[in-house]
Order: sequence, then C-alpha cells, then structure tokens
Amino acid sequence: MLGKIIEIIDNQVFIKLNIDINNQTNLINLHVVFEDNTKKIIGEIVNVDQEKMIVNIVGELKNNTFLPGSISKPSFKSTVRIITLEELELILGKQQPSNGETFFGFSNIYQNYRINVSVNSFFSNHFAILGNSGSGKSCTVASIIQKLFTSTPRPPLKSNFIIFDAFGEYTNAFSNLKNHNPNLLYKTYTTNVKYADTDVVKIPLWLMDVDDLALLLDATNPNQLPIIEKTLKLVPILVGDSEETIKHKNDIIARALEDILLSGDSSTKIRDQVTAILTKFNTRDLNLETQIVQPGYVRTLKQCLYIDKTGKFQEIELVTEFIRSFINNDADAQRNKLSSECYYTLKDLEEAMEFALISEGILKSERVYDLANVLSVRLHTLANSDSSTYFDYPEYINRQDYIRTIFTDKMTNNKCQIVNFNINYVDDRMAKVITKIISKMIFSMAVENNNRGGTPFHIIVEEAHRYIQKDKDTEILGYNIFDRITKEGRKYGVFLGVITQRPSELSDTVISQCSNFIVLRTMHPKDLDYIKNMVPNISIEIVKQLKELQPGNCIAFGNAFKIPVSMHVEFPNPAPNSNNVDLANIWYQ
Repeated sequence: MLGKIIEIIDNQVFIKLNIDINNQTNLINLHVVFEDNTKKIIGEIVNVDQEKMIVNIVGELKNNTFLPGSISKPSFKSTVRIITLEELELILGKQQPSNGETFFGFSNIYQNYRINVSVNSFFSNHFAILGNSGSGKSCTVASIIQKLFTSTPRPPLKSNFIIFDAFGEYTNAFSNLKNHNPNLLYKTYTTNVKYADTDVVKIPLWLMDVDDLALLLDATNPNQLPIIEKTLKLVPILVGDSEETIKHKNDIIARALEDILLSGDSSTKIRDQVTAILTKFNTRDLNLETQIVQPGYVRTLKQCLYIDKTGKFQEIELVTEFIRSFINNDADAQRNKLSSECYYTLKDLEEAMEFALISEGILKSERVYDLANVLSVRLHTLANSDSSTYFDYPEYINRQDYIRTIFTDKMTNNKCQIVNFNINYVDDRMAKVITKIISKMIFSMAVENNNRGGTPFHIIVEEAHRYIQKDKDTEILGYNIFDRITKEGRKYGVFLGVITQRPSELSDTVISQCSNFIVLRTMHPKDLDYIKNMVPNISIEIVKQLKELQPGNCIAFGNAFKIPVSMHVEFPNPAPNSNNVDLANIWYQ
C-alpha cells in the first residue's frame, strides 16, 4: 500500500505516503489503483515529493473492462497500490496482437511494454500526426505503415493508401515491402517532368468538373464559375466531328454571329468581329468561304461582308438571314443529350473557353469580361507551360478505370496497396490543386459506390498545413474538399491522415474531425495553444509534456487509445529520406 488518501479535489487525489520514496524507482506517470469493496478507480501519478503524491483519475475498472473518465471518485477508505500487469492490459492492451490489431511502439512508462492498436479504432477514423520539424513525423508515419503491413501474419492486401509526399521522402521506406510479401506492391508518381525516374502525374482533363477547373485556374469570384461551366459544355462539341456535333457547332457559331450582327455597332466593327470568329471557329458548312446563293449570282460569305465607300454594310440583312438558317431553336435541349465523355486537351479547352467568352456575349459587359478573361489568360499560360504535362493524359479513360489504374502495377498488372504522389517538384499552388483534384475524384467514386464503404481509401497528406488550409474554396465553390472528406468520408470509407508541423495553419474543420492524434515534440506557443483548444480530451499535463519529448517519442490519444499513451515509435527499416544535412561531414570532409 502506497499511502492514505487525505484529499480529493475535482479530478485529483492527494495521498500521504507511508513508503520511503528514496527506495523507489521513478513513480511519475505510473498508474495506481484505488480499491475498496465496491469499485476500482484508476489514476496516473503526476507529482511526488518526500511526503505526498498527487494522482489524476483516468478511469474505472468494472466487470473486467476499463471505462475511461473521471466521473467516479475513490472513497477515503480505499487502498492505494501500483497497478498489476493484468489490470494494465485492460487499459493499454495485451502484449501479443490479436487479429485486427497492429503494433505501434513501446510504452515510455512501462519498459518494453508493446502498444498494439485496433486497426478499426485507428484507421477507420481520420487521424493527425503533429510535431515540429525534426521531431520524427516522417519516421513515425513510415514506421506505423510498415508495421501495419509486416507486424501481423495477414497484411491488409485490399488496403488503398495514397500519400501526397511533399519532399519525395517515402519511396525508400516502402519500395521494399514486396520482400516481406510478394503481394505487397508500392507505386510512385512524380511531378519532375524534366528528369522523371518514374511515371509523371497525369490527370485526365475530362474527369475534371467545374469545381476542379476553378481550383486549377485559381478562380477568385463565384461569377467566374458560369464561364467555366459554359466551357465544359462547349468543348465536346468543338472537338467532335460527327454530323450531330457539327450541327450543334454551327448553331453555337451562328448564335454568336447573330448577336454581333444585331449589336448596332459600326459596320467596320461588325465585319471585323464576324471575320475574327469565323477565322478561329468554323465548320465545313459555316466559314468565310461558304457560298451564299442568290438568283443570278453566287458569292462567298466573306464577299458579302464588303463595306462600301460610304461605310455601309450593304448585305447585312442577307448575311443575317443566312446565319439564322443555322440556328436550331431546340439545340439547347438536344445538346444536353450529347455525351460529355470525350477526349480533349488543354488546347481544346482553351479554344472552348475563348469561344464561350464570345458566345455568351460577355464582350458587352466589361466587368464580367475582365473576370472571365483572367481565367482565359491563366488557361493559356498553363497550356503553354511545363505544368501542362500533368493534364496530358494519352487516351480517353473513365474515372473508375483511372482510379483503378492508379492502384495497378504496370509490370504485373496486380493491385498496389500504397501509391505515392511526389509533389516535390511543383510550387505549393499546383501541389495543392493536384492534391485536391485527386482526393475529390476518390471521394466522388466512393460516394457513388453501391457497396458503400466496400473499397476504403486512406489519403495521407504530408506538410498538410501547405495544402489543407483555411482556403476561400467555401466562398467560391461552397465547400472545401478536405472539410467534406473529414465530415462525410467515414461513412463512404474515405479517411484522411494529416501530417504537419504547424497545426494552427490547418483548416479548423479538418483538425476538429480527427479522432486520433499522435503528437511529437511541439514547441511553438501558438501551436501548443491551438492543440490545447482544438484537440479533444487533452489535459494541461499532456501539453506540458509535448515540449520535452525526444525525437521519435510521442503522446497518442483518441478513439484507438483508452487513455493518452506516451510511447516510443520504433525507427522504420528502411527509413524515409528525411535526415538532416550532415554539415560537419560536408564542410570538413
């Protein structure tokens, strides 16, 4: 018996010691049991001096089960003793992992005590791994995933992990998993278009919707969305060559020309605009060389645009009537029936947007034109940059097959469990766009899956504070995809793992929806304060410990842990390429 209870204040129990503390090993953070004839209350020792001990209540043992919380308090007649191994296993879990469990690390409090975690409790929830640079985040992530695939006899062969790798660190850690089990496959994509050592990231344009293009073109105003929507409706028509699509293209061109012909502008301006449109956009039926047949003579459309010496457009009525012959009043309804599933390029999209500006009559509104023209300029810049490679998919593919291709090994045609997107070679804006678009495609496919949750996906984002931010997406699009995934993803089997050194810069919604946290050394006062206020079930004592943790050591808490657990995560083998630069070796070699 350690001593006698002398005071209970809120969650703390004060004990007068009846042992010689000088003969004891360090008791701080060990667990004690307050036991009487009716109950067993569990507490954690947080302070000891020569005469007394302070213990925080963490839960209760009832019917051979640990119930976390501090509702029940011990009686003053309770005996106070150190917890037994059998009782400790009810809190921290058994030493041998059972089916559905994976090994995480070793307890920092109980020497060589293995921390095994329920796969369902941890991986069926969103999680966050937080810590300063150099605290061991990358190694912790690599170790946890390596252990998931290697610490149990049956690895999760049907798992789907996508890692957005901000520094290209993880290939070294995961590429040799096949040596443990030949059915474990790892695949990587790169954003390095000049010195690619593996497949370059490529996203099919036709799988991108209005919201995706708004992100890609950095839309800043909701009024820009209609022009993107119009562009996406036009592009299948402009690239099509069937009789039906040509009729629709004629209708669209004719409507734009009619607006110009009836605009009331000067004859010269009308002629120049009509000529410009038909030079850029034309079909075999409607172009500048199309013949207009009149009784007694035949002229081309270009000849009919002649302006006489007085500045008059003599044939404007004839041209207008001819142009109207291509307009189909039922075209809009018929166009909705056309399939939008077709192959097109950035150049095709650029042409469609240029025509959308004209066909919408946007030239009449300077403000709307300025907003839309910004998108057109950005699209043109993208189409003529190295980044265009990321949207140059070689052939048509649907979304389901595209996602399946991502998780398929090209050499063996077998399933890959881990796919790494190395986004190290693009700026933060493009990296964020790629991350959001691919995550949204995965989420959309999971939502449409009839077997809800039957194909789970885990999206892990390194340096998440750079990509999962408090963006303006909600103002422009009405939502942020990562906010939506954290709020709705669990029921569809899409789970997010955020790895960051600056949690205070993350989206509040994302961090608030995480159910499990692994926190390594954190020093910045703003981040500590943010963790204290945003993370559930965290005490002041835990926050204080975070500043003093050694690399590779962490405090884990959440759904997968009955109480906050201080543990050491084993160094991964092999490790990710995340070591600091060895200046002493470089400078003085």
